[in-house]
Amino acid sequence: MVRGKFITFEGCDGCGKSTQLRLLSKYLTENSIPHIFTREPGGGKISEAIREILLNGKNMEMTDECEALLYAASRVQHLSDRVEPALSEGKLVICDRYVDSSLAYQAYARGLGLDFVSKINAFALKNYRPDVTIFIDLTPEDAFKRKHGADENDRLEKAGMEFHKRVYDGYKAVAAAEPDRVMCVDGMQTPDEIFADVVKILQKKGCL
Repeated sequence: MVRGKFITFEGCDGCGKSTQLRLLSKYLTENSIPHIFTREPGGGKISEAIREILLNGKNMEMTDECEALLYAASRVQHLSDRVEPALSEGKLVICDRYVDSSLAYQAYARGLGLDFVSKINAFALKNYRPDVTIFIDLTPEDAFKRKHGADENDRLEKAGMEFHKRVYDGYKAVAAAEPDRVMCVDGMQTPDEIFADVVKILQKKGCL
């Protein structure tokens, strides 16, 4: 069987990824395209347990290095549990966040640097590079305005606007470094307009 395609969605908190993933799920189901949806951190029993630790708003004392290592550990387990089996079956794998989130949040926003974050994610970067990444380009100011502020139960959302501005700058840097893989979509458009762009990109990249 032909190996499936690996598609990831990225963007600042509140950019509209969840809406686009719902629209894409409906599209793929209606067109009988074999696929799975998954997310990071998470996607399996162990990875979801790590997600709970990472995002729990009560864990504010977590060090930046611990945070980055937990994301990388969750990722390796997730790839084994969910991504590799689906790709081997020839399915599309659509993932809500992946390594680019670690680059934007930990390498850039936390200041841990690309070298450290790339090294601890070497397994994922070497063996499971996305075929295409959709970056919904929306500033954190506009994103939080849209979602009416940060989720007080989410440790990362509580990190403050300056942190999220650095996340956004990190995403822009990643997109500029890999323009053939990271496709930017204007997040200020309506959900339907964004989705039309998403479908065009995935068709052009041979994923649909």
